[in-house]
Formats: sequence, C-alpha cells, structure tokens
Amino acid sequence: MPLVTSKEMFEKAYNGGYAIGAFNVNNMEIVQGITEAARDLNAPLILQVSKGARAYANHTYLVKLVEAAVIECPNIPIVLHLDHGPDFETCKSCIDGGFTSVMIDASSKPFEENIEITKKVVEYAHDHGVVVEAELGTLAGIEDEVKVAAHAASYTRPEEVEEFVSKTGCDSLAIAIGTSHGAYKFTADQCTRNEKGVLVPPPLRFDVLEEVSKRLPGFPIVLHGSSSVPQDYVKMINENGGKMPDAVGIPEEQLRKAASMSVCKINIDSDLRLAMTGTIRQFFNEHPDKFDPREYLKPARANIKALVAHKIVDVLGCDGKA
Repeated sequence: MPLVTSKEMFEKAYNGGYAIGAFNVNNMEIVQGITEAARDLNAPLILQVSKGARAYANHTYLVKLVEAAVIECPNIPIVLHLDHGPDFETCKSCIDGGFTSVMIDASSKPFEENIEITKKVVEYAHDHGVVVEAELGTLAGIEDEVKVAAHAASYTRPEEVEEFVSKTGCDSLAIAIGTSHGAYKFTADQCTRNEKGVLVPPPLRFDVLEEVSKRLPGFPIVLHGSSSVPQDYVKMINENGGKMPDAVGIPEEQLRKAASMSVCKINIDSDLRLAMTGTIRQFFNEHPDKFDPREYLKPARANIKALVAHKIVDVLGCDGKA
C-alpha cells in the first residue's frame, strides 16, 4: 500500500488501547531494521525524520529509503512524518516533498504565537491531504537541534488544550508529562537509586495526561522523549570504550500504561542509536582487523530489528494491528 496518514491509525490505536511506534530514521540500516520488525509482527508504523536527519542524509535520499520500505513491506501501513518541524517553511518543504504527516513545534513560543504558527501549517497541510502534530508544553533534553535545559522545561497545562486544538485544527497533540529528549534525560539529583544502585527516574505525570484526556475525549496524544535507554546497550558501549555514565530513560512499564490510555504515538530515537553504537563498538573490539561496513552494520541492523520488535510487542502493544 502507498504511504498513509496517521488518522485511521490513531483512531484504531485510541480505541484499542495501544500506541504506534514513531521511530527516527537516518540511514538505510535503521530503516531496514525498523520496517522488517514491523512487517514480521504485522504492526502499523511511523517513520519520522528530523531537521537534523534531513541535513545529514538529504531529504530525497530519506524519502526514497522510506519508499523502498513501502515496496518491501506492502502489507503494513507506514506514515512518513516530520519530527520537530521548526517553522512553516520546513513543514511546507516536507509536505510538498512527499511526507504524509508533519509536526510543527512552536512550543517554545508564547501560547498565542504557537496557535498562530500551528494554524498556518495546519491549513496548508490539510489542503494537501497531510495531517499535523503540534506541541504544548516543553520537554527538557537534547534531540538534534532541539535543546531545552531542565529548568526551562514545563508541563502541559490541561486548561489550555481545548482552546489550542480548537483554534489550530491540529490532528494530534504532543504533551509534556515528564519525558525528556536524549539518552541523558535526567540528572542524578532528579533520580533515586534502587537496591542495585541503578538510577530510577521520577514517575511520569499521569494526572496531567488524564486531565488532558478528559478535556479532549477521543483525541490522539503523543509522547516525545520516550526512549527507555536500554541498560544492556549502555553497558555494551561502556565495556567497549564508551563513556556513558548515568544514562537513564523512561521505564517501559510507564510507557505501556500511557499507551493503554490516550497516547497513540510514542517517539523512540535514542534506543536505536544506542543499539547501533553498542553493536559497532563491540564488533570492532572483537574484530580489530575488519573494515568492511557491511560486516559491522549487519549485526547493528539485526539488533535494531530485535529492539524494535520488543518495543512493538511489550511497550506499544501494536503487534497484529496493521
């Protein structure tokens, strides 16, 4: 099937108590690992591209990689989504260039300006059959060019969501309930340590999510900054020359709870990067004489596929939902 929008996908997810995985892609191996896992599990899928990915790999290459995935996985619905579009021009370029979904992130702007910018994108996107994700509230952390200090982060204000959605016409809403971008989502001071000495992050603000859901019944909610930072890959990186002390992510059981509520899209990025980096570091430590990219990218792709399969089944609950 051709690329689709997320509209029907989110309706089914909302009613079914599961979420769709939105995985950031940068190169061929990441695209292949993600889509092969989704194909094998018959799961709907969102492949998303950030401004940084477009600068790195080029818009055309990324679109063609996703189009190749659609050909190779004809039985599952796939959305091509712009992640954290910074302005109207970037969103327009992606809409004109084949994307079926875009995010306009004006969450750092004052409320009224966020509405104005988002509405402009929505009007253009809807005229071209494309859906729009917007954001209210600000997540801490770093993702490509999105950098927000912890003290500048702010939870979504539930009392604002009805006005925002009504005035902008956006199709889904990313909210801030305590998730954070990057592999270093929280400082050690923000966490506690369990009996094994492992950092445990503060719990997500499900009270905010519940209040937003009451005010926007049936409306799809999105969580950004939702990578869980798998500790086995952090360990693999550190044991093979890396230095990633105290990298900690969102507990998977909390993401599963969110997916059973009104959250229809969960963004996952850092986990894939950790899997790829850890696998490659280990490969070169074990095979210092090797130099062929096909040899070290093959196991990296396999580990990405295994990780995505785990997310689809155990976190998102969207296996068999295509």
